[in-house]
Amino acid sequence: MGKLCDKMTQDLQLRGYATSTIERYIDCSRAFAKYHMRSPEDMGEPEVRQFLLHLLLERKTGPATRTMHVAAMKFLYQHTLGRPEVAAAIPWPKTDQKLPDILSGTEVDQVLAAIKDVKHRALVLTTYGAGLRVSEVCALKASDIDSKRMLIHVRHGKGARDRYAPLAKQVLGTLRLYFKQQRPDGPDLFPGVTPKAVRKSLHDAARAAGLDKRVTPHVLRHTFATHLLELGTDIRVIQMLLGHRSIRTTTRYARVTDRHIQATTSPADVKGARRRKKLG
Repeated sequence: MGKLCDKMTQDLQLRGYATSTIERYIDCSRAFAKYHMRSPEDMGEPEVRQFLLHLLLERKTGPATRTMHVAAMKFLYQHTLGRPEVAAAIPWPKTDQKLPDILSGTEVDQVLAAIKDVKHRALVLTTYGAGLRVSEVCALKASDIDSKRMLIHVRHGKGARDRYAPLAKQVLGTLRLYFKQQRPDGPDLFPGVTPKAVRKSLHDAARAAGLDKRVTPHVLRHTFATHLLELGTDIRVIQMLLGHRSIRTTTRYARVTDRHIQATTSPADVKGARRRKKLG
Protein backbone atom coordinates (compact mmCIF):
# COMPACT_ATOMS: atom_id res chain seq x y z
CA MET A 1 0.00 0.00 0.00
CA GLY A 2 2.84 2.34 -0.90
CA LYS A 3 0.83 4.99 -2.76
CA LEU A 4 -1.96 4.83 -0.20
CA CYS A 5 0.54 5.38 2.63
CA ASP A 6 1.98 8.37 0.78
CA LYS A 7 -1.47 9.89 0.35
CA MET A 8 -2.42 9.23 3.98
CA THR A 9 0.85 10.81 5.13
CA GLN A 10 0.12 13.90 3.07
CA ASP A 11 -3.45 14.09 4.40
CA LEU A 12 -2.14 13.92 7.97
CA GLN A 13 0.53 16.54 7.28
CA LEU A 14 -1.99 18.92 5.72
CA ARG A 15 -4.09 18.69 8.90
CA GLY A 16 -1.11 19.49 11.10
CA TYR A 17 -0.63 16.12 12.80
CA ALA A 18 2.63 15.62 14.68
CA THR A 19 5.34 13.49 13.04
CA SER A 20 5.12 10.85 15.77
CA THR A 21 1.33 10.56 15.33
CA ILE A 22 1.71 10.25 11.56
CA GLU A 23 4.19 7.41 11.99
CA ARG A 24 1.88 5.55 14.39
CA TYR A 25 -1.17 5.97 12.12
CA ILE A 26 0.79 4.64 9.14
CA ASP A 27 2.07 1.68 11.18
CA CYS A 28 -1.50 0.85 12.26
CA SER A 29 -2.76 1.02 8.68
CA ARG A 30 0.05 -1.22 7.46
CA ALA A 31 -0.72 -3.73 10.22
CA PHE A 32 -4.37 -3.74 9.10
CA ALA A 33 -3.40 -4.40 5.46
CA LYS A 34 -0.84 -7.06 6.46
CA TYR A 35 -3.37 -8.91 8.63
CA HIS A 36 -5.80 -9.32 5.71
CA MET A 37 -3.11 -9.36 2.99
CA ARG A 38 -5.25 -6.90 1.04
CA SER A 39 -5.34 -3.19 0.37
CA PRO A 40 -7.69 -1.14 2.60
CA GLU A 41 -9.21 0.19 -0.62
CA ASP A 42 -10.69 -3.27 -1.21
CA MET A 43 -12.01 -3.66 2.34
CA GLY A 44 -14.61 -2.06 4.60
CA GLU A 45 -16.32 -2.25 7.98
CA PRO A 46 -16.38 -6.10 8.30
CA GLU A 47 -12.63 -6.34 7.77
CA VAL A 48 -11.94 -3.48 10.19
CA ARG A 49 -14.08 -5.13 12.89
CA GLN A 50 -12.34 -8.48 12.34
CA PHE A 51 -8.93 -6.79 12.68
CA LEU A 52 -9.94 -5.00 15.89
CA LEU A 53 -11.27 -8.27 17.34
CA HIS A 54 -7.91 -9.83 16.46
CA LEU A 55 -6.16 -7.10 18.46
CA LEU A 56 -8.52 -7.62 21.40
CA LEU A 57 -8.91 -11.40 21.57
CA GLU A 58 -5.75 -12.82 20.03
CA ARG A 59 -3.05 -10.22 20.58
CA LYS A 60 -4.73 -9.05 23.82
CA THR A 61 -3.63 -5.46 23.30
CA GLY A 62 -4.60 -2.78 25.81
CA PRO A 63 -7.27 -0.09 25.33
CA ALA A 64 -4.71 2.58 24.43
CA THR A 65 -3.27 0.48 21.60
CA ARG A 66 -6.72 -0.34 20.26
CA THR A 67 -7.76 3.30 20.48
CA MET A 68 -4.74 4.27 18.39
CA HIS A 69 -5.66 1.68 15.74
CA VAL A 70 -9.28 2.85 15.70
CA ALA A 71 -8.17 6.47 15.26
CA ALA A 72 -5.93 5.43 12.38
CA MET A 73 -8.71 3.42 10.71
CA LYS A 74 -11.19 6.26 11.08
CA PHE A 75 -8.76 8.76 9.54
CA LEU A 76 -7.86 6.36 6.73
CA TYR A 77 -11.47 5.78 5.67
CA GLN A 78 -12.82 9.25 6.50
CA HIS A 79 -10.16 11.39 4.81
CA THR A 80 -7.78 9.34 2.67
CA LEU A 81 -10.28 6.92 1.11
CA GLY A 82 -13.29 9.25 1.29
CA ARG A 83 -15.61 6.64 2.79
CA PRO A 84 -17.05 8.33 5.91
CA GLU A 85 -19.73 5.68 6.37
CA VAL A 86 -17.02 3.12 7.20
CA ALA A 87 -15.32 5.50 9.62
CA ALA A 88 -18.63 6.25 11.38
CA ALA A 89 -19.35 2.55 11.87
CA ILE A 90 -16.06 1.79 13.64
CA PRO A 91 -16.70 1.75 17.41
CA TRP A 92 -14.32 3.35 19.88
CA PRO A 93 -13.07 0.88 22.52
CA LYS A 94 -14.22 1.45 26.05
CA THR A 95 -11.36 2.58 28.26
CA ASP A 96 -11.12 2.35 32.01
CA GLN A 97 -10.94 5.74 33.69
CA LYS A 98 -8.39 4.85 36.34
CA LEU A 99 -7.27 7.50 38.78
CA PRO A 100 -3.58 8.21 38.17
CA ASP A 101 -0.99 8.08 40.90
CA ILE A 102 -0.55 11.52 42.41
CA LEU A 103 2.44 12.54 44.49
CA SER A 104 2.09 14.76 47.52
CA GLY A 105 4.27 17.84 47.78
CA THR A 106 6.46 15.99 50.30
CA GLU A 107 6.87 13.05 47.92
CA VAL A 108 7.89 15.39 45.09
CA ASP A 109 10.54 16.86 47.40
CA GLN A 110 11.74 13.34 48.30
CA VAL A 111 12.11 12.38 44.64
CA LEU A 112 14.04 15.56 43.84
CA ALA A 113 16.32 15.08 46.84
CA ALA A 114 17.12 11.55 45.67
CA ILE A 115 18.34 12.79 42.26
CA LYS A 116 22.02 13.62 42.73
CA ASP A 117 22.83 14.72 39.17
CA VAL A 118 22.13 18.45 38.92
CA LYS A 119 21.07 18.25 35.26
CA HIS A 120 18.48 15.54 35.90
CA ARG A 121 17.25 17.30 39.02
CA ALA A 122 16.77 20.52 37.07
CA LEU A 123 14.98 18.64 34.30
CA VAL A 124 12.63 16.81 36.69
CA LEU A 125 11.82 19.99 38.59
CA THR A 126 11.09 21.76 35.29
CA THR A 127 8.81 18.88 34.26
CA TYR A 128 6.82 19.10 37.48
CA GLY A 129 6.94 22.89 37.88
CA ALA A 130 5.59 23.55 34.38
CA GLY A 131 3.52 20.40 33.78
CA LEU A 132 5.48 19.46 30.67
CA ARG A 133 5.40 16.25 28.68
CA VAL A 134 8.72 14.40 28.73
CA SER A 135 9.22 15.01 25.01
CA GLU A 136 8.64 18.73 25.55
CA VAL A 137 11.12 19.11 28.39
CA CYS A 138 13.81 17.15 26.51
CA ALA A 139 13.34 19.42 23.49
CA LEU A 140 13.67 22.72 25.37
CA LYS A 141 16.24 25.25 24.23
CA ALA A 142 18.05 27.62 26.56
CA SER A 143 16.40 30.47 24.66
CA ASP A 144 12.95 29.11 25.64
CA ILE A 145 13.52 30.20 29.25
CA ASP A 146 12.22 33.77 29.61
CA SER A 147 13.39 34.89 33.04
CA LYS A 148 12.07 38.44 32.55
CA ARG A 149 8.46 37.38 32.03
CA MET A 150 8.91 34.16 34.06
CA LEU A 151 7.65 31.98 31.22
CA ILE A 152 8.78 28.84 29.40
CA HIS A 153 8.12 28.77 25.66
CA VAL A 154 7.01 25.24 24.78
CA ARG A 155 7.49 24.78 21.05
CA HIS A 156 5.87 22.13 18.85
CA GLY A 157 3.96 20.42 21.63
CA LYS A 158 1.35 17.76 20.99
CA GLY A 159 -0.54 18.59 17.82
CA ALA A 160 2.40 20.80 16.75
CA ARG A 161 1.06 23.62 18.95
CA ASP A 162 3.15 26.19 20.81
CA ARG A 163 2.21 27.46 24.25
CA TYR A 164 3.65 29.18 27.31
CA ALA A 165 4.11 27.49 30.69
CA PRO A 166 4.89 29.18 34.02
CA LEU A 167 8.52 29.49 35.08
CA ALA A 168 8.55 29.03 38.85
CA LYS A 169 11.18 30.87 40.87
CA GLN A 170 12.46 27.59 42.30
CA VAL A 171 12.76 26.14 38.77
CA LEU A 172 14.67 29.23 37.59
CA GLY A 173 17.02 29.03 40.59
CA THR A 174 17.74 25.35 39.95
CA LEU A 175 18.32 25.98 36.23
CA ARG A 176 20.79 28.75 37.05
CA LEU A 177 22.65 26.44 39.46
CA TYR A 178 22.76 23.76 36.76
CA PHE A 179 24.14 26.22 34.20
CA LYS A 180 26.73 27.49 36.66
CA GLN A 181 27.97 23.98 37.46
CA GLN A 182 27.83 22.31 34.05
CA ARG A 183 27.74 25.13 31.48
CA PRO A 184 26.05 23.10 28.72
CA ASP A 185 27.22 23.76 25.16
CA GLY A 186 24.90 24.39 22.24
CA PRO A 187 21.31 25.58 22.09
CA ASP A 188 19.71 22.63 23.95
CA LEU A 189 18.76 23.22 27.57
CA PHE A 190 19.39 19.59 28.51
CA PRO A 191 21.74 18.25 25.81
CA GLY A 192 21.96 14.49 25.43
CA VAL A 193 19.04 13.67 27.74
CA THR A 194 16.40 11.36 26.24
CA PRO A 195 12.88 10.53 27.48
CA LYS A 196 14.12 7.02 28.30
CA ALA A 197 16.88 8.46 30.50
CA VAL A 198 14.37 10.69 32.32
CA ARG A 199 12.08 7.74 33.05
CA LYS A 200 15.00 5.72 34.43
CA SER A 201 16.17 8.63 36.55
CA LEU A 202 12.70 8.99 38.08
CA HIS A 203 12.36 5.25 38.65
CA ASP A 204 15.69 5.11 40.43
CA ALA A 205 14.91 8.23 42.48
CA ALA A 206 11.54 6.84 43.60
CA ARG A 207 13.20 3.62 44.77
CA ALA A 208 15.95 5.56 46.56
CA ALA A 209 13.29 7.70 48.26
CA GLY A 210 11.46 4.56 49.42
CA LEU A 211 8.24 5.37 47.53
CA ASP A 212 5.88 2.55 46.59
CA LYS A 213 4.14 4.66 43.94
CA ARG A 214 5.02 4.41 40.27
CA VAL A 215 6.78 7.67 39.41
CA THR A 216 7.05 8.67 35.75
CA PRO A 217 7.22 11.97 33.85
CA HIS A 218 3.49 11.63 33.16
CA VAL A 219 2.78 11.15 36.86
CA LEU A 220 4.57 14.45 37.47
CA ARG A 221 2.29 16.04 34.86
CA HIS A 222 -0.78 14.60 36.61
CA THR A 223 0.61 15.85 39.91
CA PHE A 224 1.16 19.36 38.52
CA ALA A 225 -2.47 19.55 37.35
CA THR A 226 -3.88 18.15 40.59
CA HIS A 227 -1.80 20.42 42.79
CA LEU A 228 -2.95 23.45 40.77
CA LEU A 229 -6.55 22.34 41.27
CA GLU A 230 -5.97 21.99 45.01
CA LEU A 231 -4.50 25.50 45.07
CA GLY A 232 -7.72 26.84 43.54
CA THR A 233 -6.61 27.32 39.93
CA ASP A 234 -9.49 27.41 37.44
CA ILE A 235 -9.78 24.25 35.34
CA ARG A 236 -9.76 26.34 32.14
CA VAL A 237 -6.40 27.83 33.10
CA ILE A 238 -5.06 24.34 33.77
CA GLN A 239 -6.29 23.32 30.32
CA MET A 240 -4.26 26.11 28.71
CA LEU A 241 -1.15 25.34 30.75
CA LEU A 242 -1.26 21.66 29.82
CA GLY A 243 -1.90 22.39 26.16
CA HIS A 244 -5.14 20.42 25.89
CA ARG A 245 -7.54 21.08 23.04
CA SER A 246 -10.50 19.67 24.96
CA ILE A 247 -11.51 20.45 28.53
CA ARG A 248 -12.56 16.78 28.82
CA THR A 249 -8.91 15.75 28.61
CA THR A 250 -8.02 18.17 31.39
CA THR A 251 -10.73 16.89 33.71
CA ARG A 252 -9.26 13.40 33.38
CA TYR A 253 -5.90 14.81 34.48
CA ALA A 254 -7.13 17.04 37.27
CA ARG A 255 -9.60 14.78 39.00
CA VAL A 256 -11.46 16.05 42.04
CA THR A 257 -9.11 15.25 44.89
CA ASP A 258 -9.67 13.96 48.41
CA ARG A 259 -9.18 17.48 49.74
CA HIS A 260 -11.99 18.80 47.56
CA ILE A 261 -14.27 15.96 48.62
CA GLN A 262 -13.50 16.50 52.30
CA ALA A 263 -14.08 20.25 52.01
CA THR A 264 -17.45 19.84 50.25
CA THR A 265 -20.52 20.61 52.37
CA SER A 266 -23.32 18.10 51.96
CA PRO A 267 -26.75 19.66 51.31
CA ALA A 268 -27.90 17.70 54.38
CA ASP A 269 -25.64 19.92 56.50
CA VAL A 270 -26.79 23.25 55.08
CA LYS A 271 -28.34 25.20 57.94
CA GLY A 272 -29.92 28.59 58.20
CA ALA A 273 -32.92 29.94 56.35
CA ARG A 274 -30.88 32.01 53.86
CA ARG A 275 -28.68 29.10 52.71
CA ARG A 276 -31.60 26.66 52.72
CA LYS A 277 -33.59 28.98 50.51
CA LYS A 278 -31.01 28.53 47.71
CA LEU A 279 -31.95 24.86 47.54
CA GLY A 280 -35.60 25.69 46.78
